[in-house]
Amino acid sequence: MASLTDYLPQHDGYLPKWLLFIAVVSIGNTIQCYRSLAGSKEVYAGKPYKTDKNASPVNELSARTFGTWTALSSIVRLYAAYHIDNSQVYQLALCTYGIAFAHFFSEWLVFGSAKWGRGLASPVFVSTITTVWMLTQWGNYVK
Repeated sequence: MASLTDYLPQHDGYLPKWLLFIAVVSIGNTIQCYRSLAGSKEVYAGKPYKTDKNASPVNELSARTFGTWTALSSIVRLYAAYHIDNSQVYQLALCTYGIAFAHFFSEWLVFGSAKWGRGLASPVFVSTITTVWMLTQWGNYVK
C-alpha cells in the first residue's frame, strides 16, 4: 500500500508542498463560495465603492465568480506543485499569486470593498509571502 507521502510533490524543499497545500485549501474556499456568502462577506466587509453605502459588495454572483476564479488558480497552483521545475508553469503559478496580491490590495486600499480583518489577512499574507518566496526560489527549481 502506498504511503501518503508518495502522493506529495517529490521535489526538494517546502515550496512545492506549500503550493499543494494552498491549492487544496483554495478548493475548499471555492466550495464555500458556491454554498454560502459568509466567507466572502468576511473578506469584502468594506463599503461598496460609489454605491449604496448600506449595501454589501458581496452577492451570489460575485461569490460564485470569485469561487470560479479561485478554482482556476487552484488548478494552476496544483499543477505547479508537481511540475515546479517547468518555467512556464512556475510563471503561471507566480502570476496567480501576483493577481491575488493586486486584487486584495486594490479592493482594500483603492476601492474600499475589503476591510482589514481576519477574512482579508489570510489571502493578503498568503499572496504576499508566496509571491516573495517564489521570486526568491526561482533558480532553485527552474533550471
